[in-house]
Amino acid sequence: MPVLSVVIPAYNSAPWISSTVAALSEAVQRAGLDVELIVVDDGSIDDTAGATRSATATFPGRSEVITQPNAGRFAARRRGLESARADMVLLLDSRVLIGPDSLRDVWPRVANDDLRVWNGHIVIDPSTPLVGLFWEVPTHLFWSHYLADPRPMVLTPENFDRAPKGTTMFLAPRTVLDEAFRFAAPTVESPLVSDDTKVLRWIAGHGGIRLDPVFRATYRPRTTVRGFLAHSFDRGTLFVDSYAGTTPLRSVVLLLLAVAPLALGAIFLSAVIGGRARRLLPIGGLFAAAVAAVSGTAASRRCPPRSIRAFLTYLLPFAAPFWAGIVRGIGIHRAAFLSRAPKEHTP
Repeated sequence: MPVLSVVIPAYNSAPWISSTVAALSEAVQRAGLDVELIVVDDGSIDDTAGATRSATATFPGRSEVITQPNAGRFAARRRGLESARADMVLLLDSRVLIGPDSLRDVWPRVANDDLRVWNGHIVIDPSTPLVGLFWEVPTHLFWSHYLADPRPMVLTPENFDRAPKGTTMFLAPRTVLDEAFRFAAPTVESPLVSDDTKVLRWIAGHGGIRLDPVFRATYRPRTTVRGFLAHSFDRGTLFVDSYAGTTPLRSVVLLLLAVAPLALGAIFLSAVIGGRARRLLPIGGLFAAAVAAVSGTAASRRCPPRSIRAFLTYLLPFAAPFWAGIVRGIGIHRAAFLSRAPKEHTP
């Protein structure tokens, strides 16, 4: 019986899955663990399944490839959990290279600590093209409490929004994940539901989540502008699903984010038609000042200069698809704004 089940959801992951599995194989061998690998091909239209079977041929443990119609990462991870046999499960994204010593360094603590839930410390591949670094500025802005000085900490409901978290690389007991996924099961059947925020909030409120730089991995982001824009569209929808209905204030903010661009567009059109375009200059000045303030704050919080350049380069192209994703998300998850009460996250 394996001591660890690794679940990888994969969608159009043929270019990355081989190196992802190779990095995992090295980490498993260094840790000396009996591991099973479960890859869930979530309706890929490339040869993800074939590439995975080739990659897992030399994996040091049992491996399984499951195929399903495209249903999103939440459903793919849940399908993998249903097949997991070990008491501990590692959720791992198909674009992630786990650190060679990550499992070896944390496993003794997993066996001996009361808190057995670990969130991976994720760094962006430094060789990625400029477009892949865009999200570094928002993360350093909102999660500076941790990113300005990465150190061990425990995520709880009180500090949940102050540090990076995700199921990109996430280690936890299978029973904990099963309960969290049942709690976070979507009320709307759609691939465009949050695959981790609700799960993580539940776990943080039921014992906490350990975040430690020793449990690290490298993430390979989108490398083309087209892929980045498509991802931004989906991120807008997932952003709504993560926060809609969790508190009245968050729901109001989401609605304002959807309405504000329309109002600004109406003001702009009215000024141009009425020959009053010069009156828009103060608005442009405020926008430029806001962008400068965000960039400066990110820099003060140790965001790399190249990442700030990526943010400034792609901010305007990003804004339209992300906003469109928010509008789509409000349409898909409108019930959250109308009737769903915030759920409790206390132990």
